Amino acid sequence: RLQENRERLSVCSKLCYAVGGAPYQITGCALGFFLQIYLLDVAQVDAFYASIILFSGRVWDAITDPMVGFFISKTSWTRFGRLMPWIMFSTPFAIISYFLIWFVPDISTGQVMWYLVFYCAFQTLVTCFHVPYSALTMFISREQSERDSATAYRMTVEVLGTVLGTAIQGQIVGKVDTPCVGSPFFFGLTNSSVALEELNMTHDTESLTDTRNAYMIAAGVIVGLYMLCALILLLGVKERRESCELQSDEPVSFFQGLKLVMNHGPYIKLIAGFLFASLAFMLLEGNFALFCTYTLGFRNEFQNVLLAIMLSATLTIPFWQWFLTRFGKKTAAYVGIASAIPFLILVVVLDSNLFVTYLVAVAAGISVAAAFLLPWSMLPDVIDDFKVQHPSSRGHEAIFFSFYVFFTKFTAGVSLGISTLSLDFAGYQTRGCSQPDQVNFTLKMLVSAVPVGLILLSLLLFKLYPIDEEKRSKNKKALQDLREESNSSSESENTELASIV
Repeated sequence: RLQENRERLSVCSKLCYAVGGAPYQITGCALGFFLQIYLLDVAQVDAFYASIILFSGRVWDAITDPMVGFFISKTSWTRFGRLMPWIMFSTPFAIISYFLIWFVPDISTGQVMWYLVFYCAFQTLVTCFHVPYSALTMFISREQSERDSATAYRMTVEVLGTVLGTAIQGQIVGKVDTPCVGSPFFFGLTNSSVALEELNMTHDTESLTDTRNAYMIAAGVIVGLYMLCALILLLGVKERRESCELQSDEPVSFFQGLKLVMNHGPYIKLIAGFLFASLAFMLLEGNFALFCTYTLGFRNEFQNVLLAIMLSATLTIPFWQWFLTRFGKKTAAYVGIASAIPFLILVVVLDSNLFVTYLVAVAAGISVAAAFLLPWSMLPDVIDDFKVQHPSSRGHEAIFFSFYVFFTKFTAGVSLGISTLSLDFAGYQTRGCSQPDQVNFTLKMLVSAVPVGLILLSLLLFKLYPIDEEKRSKNKKALQDLREESNSSSESENTELASIV
């Protein structure tokens, strides 16, 4: 009981830890919802090249996760900890690269390379922040209940971060009307290109400049929040070396640890289930702004619809935390993720209706909250199960977290690149006031049919996940026995040493 009291975290520590998750979600939400439409309609990048930027950036982001996990496993402990220095030194460079993503360079050539370089640079630097931050869950306490509680705090703040990202980016940008160009099909086929060129020449360039400035103002506000949250995390959270019982500075074997982790059945089943669930919501996130703007015709409302999704997710995080403690995490995964399916179907079956759209947004937010909370709440259970099966193998926490993020980001990059490329093949018109029917049909598939199929596949995979509440209790008891055995052996060694002396 005394040991449990020492492992308890104060509310202040949990809040400071939770605030550290906001930068990743604020920037990720702003990029996820707005980068595609920004590249297409504001920076005026061709849809084919925009798909290359989005695909390459996401895939590179995925690759950097195991790379950072590898280097973290080779990092020795310092007086600041093993993970905190990564967060400390990556933050200043991350905010610079993020700001430059939303800047339109005054160059005729090399614009694609500009966005590709700074997008990939930011993804690398934010990974150097988020992977050690995610692994920090295992270094703040050994108690499952304390880690679950801290994770609930973290998920609440992270979803609040998505609200901030959506609100800041959406409301600042939404105040400015981005000019659009009428379809050349309204003109004669023989002179459609001439008509489009004339429209481009006479189109309101000053308004487009205002839109670009609005994106930069939003980026400035977001990088300020990024810096503030990083400072709160660094000053308010102590990384506890003893929480994971790392007894030496000897670096663990990364590839041996990777082999053990990838052969751990519960981990593979968990990441496979959340892989497809995350993919479904990332497709919805990446294409929803275009879907609201063109398919539903809510050009001036889409930022408010996105905000409704994030507010709904934030308000229901405490409910899902209560639900998983009352009914178990597997049941919460089934109910929470599946709840979005009927509403995703409803939004494309019914005619364009603003009330129905907001209803779907609220329902999607409830499901997004479950998809946010559950993976990070269940991963520590998998790590505990791994420790029970491999008690002599330590220091692999970063591998578990980094490769989970790797798989989700890699598939998200592939899907987002393919979805943007699909819009190009369907005939997407940059800065168009409306889009061809093929584009609208493609957007319906990307925000409804494909996500529903992925969610159903994820629910089937969760049936195979073996760690239920009974298994969690057994693992907790087994870990306590291992710690007591380790402590008693250490005490006996000390007694023998004292007798010899």
